[in-house]
Amino acid sequence: MQSVNVNGLIFDEYLPEQEIATVVSDVAGRINADYAGREPLFICVLNGAFMYMSDLFKRITLPAEITFVRMKSYEGTATTGNVNMLVPLQTSVKDRDVIIVEDIVDTGLTMHGFIQHLKREGARSVELTSFLFKPDSLQFPDATPKYIGKSIPTKFVLGYGLDYDEKGRNLSSLYVLRQ
Repeated sequence: MQSVNVNGLIFDEYLPEQEIATVVSDVAGRINADYAGREPLFICVLNGAFMYMSDLFKRITLPAEITFVRMKSYEGTATTGNVNMLVPLQTSVKDRDVIIVEDIVDTGLTMHGFIQHLKREGARSVELTSFLFKPDSLQFPDATPKYIGKSIPTKFVLGYGLDYDEKGRNLSSLYVLRQ
């Protein structure tokens, strides 16, 4: 098993790059089928979802647009309980079918607030895809992703866009914190 040291913590490989590619292809296929005949607006949540968004968007066969937002709710390995909008949405969602692209949903706090915001802004529909989902941590059921790459236990992970204090995002596989 491959391991990495990030800022003094040891992480073990959890999901190899090849398996990630299969997961992303499966999600893209479901979105392509469900949105046939429509032109969705994909909203990538930076920084974590950029790798997932890039791989996913390459597999979307629909006419589609993409835009970005940046929100932050983590410090180190734990959520702060507060969501800060660092880069706000720059594209109108009025009368649009929106698909939020997130790296991971655990408590759902960030997505709960963002989904409500998009609905207030007049989005026709709002769905969520998340590369990873921690169902045991979910506190906001309306933030349950429709398109889940992989459900995982409540453990701290990094790689494939996810970080530990901004480090480790560039790893092509997903790693889990060694206990």
